[in-house]
Amino acid sequence: MSDTSTLPDGWELVVGLEVHCELATATKLFCGCPNQFGSEPNTNVCPVCLGLPGSLPVLNRTAVEYAMRLGRALHCSVEPSTFARKNYFYPDMPKDYQVTQFDQPTNVEGHLDLPTGQRVGIERAHIEEDTGKSTHVGGGGRIHEAGHSLVDYNRAGVPLVEIVGKPDLRSGEDAKAYVAELRAVLLAVEVSDAKMEEGSMRVDANVSVRRRGTEEFGTRCEIKNLNSLRSLGRAIDYEARRQVDLIEAGERVVQQTRHWDEDDGRTHTLRSKEEAYDYRYFPEPDLVPLVPDAELLASVEASVPVLPAERRVAVAEAAGVTPADAALVVERGLDGLVLAAIGAGADPLRVLTHADHNLAVEGAEALDPAALAELVTMEADGALTATQAKTVLAEMVAGGGSPAEIASAKGFEALSADDLGGVVDGIIAANPEQWERFVAGDDKTRGKLTGFFVGQVMKATQGNADGKAVTALLEQRRAG
Repeated sequence: MSDTSTLPDGWELVVGLEVHCELATATKLFCGCPNQFGSEPNTNVCPVCLGLPGSLPVLNRTAVEYAMRLGRALHCSVEPSTFARKNYFYPDMPKDYQVTQFDQPTNVEGHLDLPTGQRVGIERAHIEEDTGKSTHVGGGGRIHEAGHSLVDYNRAGVPLVEIVGKPDLRSGEDAKAYVAELRAVLLAVEVSDAKMEEGSMRVDANVSVRRRGTEEFGTRCEIKNLNSLRSLGRAIDYEARRQVDLIEAGERVVQQTRHWDEDDGRTHTLRSKEEAYDYRYFPEPDLVPLVPDAELLASVEASVPVLPAERRVAVAEAAGVTPADAALVVERGLDGLVLAAIGAGADPLRVLTHADHNLAVEGAEALDPAALAELVTMEADGALTATQAKTVLAEMVAGGGSPAEIASAKGFEALSADDLGGVVDGIIAANPEQWERFVAGDDKTRGKLTGFFVGQVMKATQGNADGKAVTALLEQRRAG
């Protein structure tokens, strides 16, 4: 089978994601055991999360509020809901069923907007409890190869929200962008640490293919427990190509749950795909329906902050760029600084350029917006070159201070046009062979030699020259 990241002409990939997010509550969903990652195995357990006879669940109000806040951030409708028991053999679930929401979830029908402008539908975001964790010892780490298995029940009962997206994604890159944006929302609303490396955010990908122009979905396979964006993209691309190759060879795709092996870069059969009726859902008898009142709904609504998509739009409108161009500063939490500096009169694009390229350091968000605006204005007025401005900015982030004072202390003084012209003429005179090639050469040759001459001028002026001004002078001299 071919293993490439693209599909042959005429084929289309269809992906829908189910994302499990652990909620950052202090205690578990139905008991007072700590919700804590990294504890010694089987130390955060009690009769309730172990499902021992006679124990009864008590619903965690904070978990419910967090789930509703996330639902509103995903533009879902928050509805009255019920809990159900999902019956299935869970080797790492001591009570052998999972309490979840089935036909009446808390959050329904929302959407998530990606930085590219693509809108992805959200079918539901329901509350459920996490399972424990198995570690299979020996073989390749799979249960059928193991000599024995260890089970840690600390995670059993940790509150989750499962976000079920609609099949609106068409590539592995789309899927990665969706998960990255969803993670940004989770962090913005402060309901989860969304650490994929610790399992608090896990992704199942439903993948199918179809011929372009057809509306009917193909048979899908679910790839379970993808825990990094890299794995997500690679697994989807591989699985899509596997399905196309099967169909083109005259075979059929079998609906399955599959496992992604990072080492060999392939998906492997885990089990036949289950349908809802296989889980034998029935209402959880120990929990009453969850019916939020108006006061709770208003409180949840008020707790939703300005979201990343809205923040991107604000920066884009202020700077005159696209929301996608504003994605990096929002991701770094620098949009407040950027907006304030622009508001103080600084050139918007120069502010955005510094935020994108020169402020990828911890603590940059604490920079004084007025000082940043002053620096950008000095650069725009020619008082500082781009290189000097970058140096001054680094000093401002490290220790604060006025850009004018820092520039003066470093001896950064703008060269006059006459002074710069004299330096350029001197460099040309000192390098006649290179100048002859610059004048007579094609664009490629001239481009390389422009770098040479600009470098020589920078060396002669100790970095005090503006590279763009030097380039302009070189072209002026060449034209005669």
